[in-house]
Amino acid sequence: MFNFEEELKKLPKDPGVYIMRDQNDGILYVGKAVNLHNRVRSYFRENIGRGPAIDQMVSLIARFEYIVTDSELEALVLENNLIKEHSPKYNTLLKDDKTYPYIKVTLGEDYPRIQFSRLMKKDRSKYFGPYSSAAAVKDTIELLNKLYRLRTCSRVLPRDIGLDRPCLNYHIKQCLAPCQGYVDREQYRLQVAGALEFLNGNYNVILKELEEKMRAASAEMMFEDAARYRDLYNSVKAVSQKQKITDSAGDDRDVIALYQDASEAVVQVFFVRDGKLIGREHYYMTQVPENNKPEILLDFIKQFYGGTPFIPRELMLQYPIEDTELIERWLGERRGGRVRLRVPKIGSKEKLVELAAQNARLILNQDREKLKREEGRTIGAVKEIAGLLGLTCVNRMEAFDISNTNGFENVGSMVVYEKGKPKRSDYRKFRIQTVAGPDDYACMKEVLTRRFLHGVEEARDLEERQIEREYGSFSKFPDLLLMDGGRGQVNIALAVLEELGISIPVCGMVKDDNHRTRGLYFNNVELPIDTHSEGFKLITRIQDEAHRFAIEYHKSLRGKAQVKSVLDEIPGIGPARRKALMRHFKSLEDIRRATVEELREIPELNGRAAEAVVEFFAGHASQ
Repeated sequence: MFNFEEELKKLPKDPGVYIMRDQNDGILYVGKAVNLHNRVRSYFRENIGRGPAIDQMVSLIARFEYIVTDSELEALVLENNLIKEHSPKYNTLLKDDKTYPYIKVTLGEDYPRIQFSRLMKKDRSKYFGPYSSAAAVKDTIELLNKLYRLRTCSRVLPRDIGLDRPCLNYHIKQCLAPCQGYVDREQYRLQVAGALEFLNGNYNVILKELEEKMRAASAEMMFEDAARYRDLYNSVKAVSQKQKITDSAGDDRDVIALYQDASEAVVQVFFVRDGKLIGREHYYMTQVPENNKPEILLDFIKQFYGGTPFIPRELMLQYPIEDTELIERWLGERRGGRVRLRVPKIGSKEKLVELAAQNARLILNQDREKLKREEGRTIGAVKEIAGLLGLTCVNRMEAFDISNTNGFENVGSMVVYEKGKPKRSDYRKFRIQTVAGPDDYACMKEVLTRRFLHGVEEARDLEERQIEREYGSFSKFPDLLLMDGGRGQVNIALAVLEELGISIPVCGMVKDDNHRTRGLYFNNVELPIDTHSEGFKLITRIQDEAHRFAIEYHKSLRGKAQVKSVLDEIPGIGPARRKALMRHFKSLEDIRRATVEELREIPELNGRAAEAVVEFFAGHASQ
């Protein structure tokens, strides 16, 4: 038993990190302290206005532990690492763990390349960014490679010069082919220097050069080249116009502000690089303390800048935060140079922070409305279906479908929806093993039997081995089974479940003559459903998804030749004749029983091919 009084007496008066744990040894909270003795003891004093969340956390503490560090800075780093690793329940957490893209120019190579990178390493390369849009980075790299005809291959040059033929990029005039020695190192580096000018924001030289080339090509009636230069000119101009000057000083800085409601907060960051606003991004913070925006801002800075590879010279903040000097020292060590935290009060900088705060408020309000609409499409739709069927709780729904080509290569699909959303990790495919021919009822019986037998066996195995983990996709049974059809499909499912001793509600999705869902078949009654309701739309989505998943699997088996037809083994029967046989006869059994005369009715088969089919099956029957 953990003795709080004794353990509190043992606390050292050193800096370090403390970890609060519950009765199951789960981590409730991780914090840092300049003085562990004073900080940890403060949690167990009488309530001094800490707030209901902290009071609740304290009531759950079964024990605590601590790690002593040499300095408060080390404690800060360790606290950040532990929060990222364990995501404690009562720490304010950065919900979006994003890594932002950079443009990397490999200046350490004799023939440099321009690459996409999410890591900023200490090498001889030059990095530009970070950028908020990966798509924009890829477009920029593609544009630069076209403009300056730089290599994109991974060959080691000059070692590999002349070892292989030039690639397609050379032939379409998008590479100077240094791999063949068609351009020397100095000339190639001049092209790289032009790309660096572009990345540094000097577009005028490039625009002037492209305009001159376009006019010269046009004058010489080389209209394809002129069109290529015109397109590049327009691309460069479009990129240059996207840059908005925000600061004449030309510094790198991040502008950070937030907006908070009762349960979460949105932090908005404007990325300013070389005085230009290159992008913005928002981040969700969960488990936020009430009415303590500076603390949320501090938690964001520690978690975000503990993971991002680039740290600017300055952070402009909406509110002053605790431990400013400590955070500046920590960021400075990570950056390799001084970092300053400022809270602007007047002028354009203060307006920029205010603009970031307004954006955060708009994002949170918009997302709240979006979430409300999404809940209507998902959870609301599920409740509507449950109400129509008279069920109290429907969380997980499973739907099945069968796909084949004239009875050949029967396959089944299982799709899973939880809380009205597809759970694709639980989707399953079935290759029918016991049914030959187009018998959807028999195929569905096999699929359902295999699915629920797997579930029973998986659950029994977990129970026998006393494995404490969430059940897998088979042993986790649905609250509602949706069948693609009416009475017949529902009765097949009910018979399988009864045979296995499983009780699950089964509902049929009844279609009209135009193959559109018109109602639900449940407990021997067809229930009408409003075709404009969210419940109906969800049923349609599930039905379409089961159908799509089955057809996709069937096509992949055919296209990749993963399923080999027995007809392929007949001498003289190629793909065209095999398809003709499949179109003419309903099943493989019908082909087995066919006579030579019946086979010769197929235009694609001559007498010799018809005899080959009969002889083949006669030989197999005698074996």
